Amino acid sequence: MRRLALACLLAGLGLGTTLAAAPTPALRLASPAFKPGGMIPAPYTCDGRGISPPLAWTGVPKGARSLALAVEDPDAPGRTFVHWVLFNLPPGLRSLPAGVPPAKVLPNGARHGRNDFGRLGYGPPSPPAGTHRYYFRLLALSTRLALPSGISEGQLLKAAGPSILARAELMGRYRRAGQ
Repeated sequence: MRRLALACLLAGLGLGTTLAAAPTPALRLASPAFKPGGMIPAPYTCDGRGISPPLAWTGVPKGARSLALAVEDPDAPGRTFVHWVLFNLPPGLRSLPAGVPPAKVLPNGARHGRNDFGRLGYGPPSPPAGTHRYYFRLLALSTRLALPSGISEGQLLKAAGPSILARAELMGRYRRAGQ
């Protein structure tokens, strides 16, 4: 209380607020494989090996008990197409390597949901025409989700809703070779 009062007094005198609490860092998501808004390299698409790209993040809130990841293509014909659902990632984890295997449960305890290809794991970009956007969305949650492997993104979001502490987003683009 004294610290807050002193910070307010100093701010009122124009002496700054160096004693005020520092802002919490925002959750940020990136990939060493592509820049935000950039083209996703072929190895991470249907025209390459079709493996998941490497991802890294910072700013996980202190109260996080798990992380969840989903990848969507809003440019797919007819509806948003889900390419990846992964949840119960440990909150201390700060990255995923390229080529996360499509196991029901990963060694770190994370679970795969079902993508719109009808499979577990990462489904690579494969746009039928034109350039599509792929949104990688990371959620920091205040709980671990008591859900089985194979859930849909909708089931994940419904269960996660009340426990979302922070969100981060990374968008990459892809256009099929020869289009």
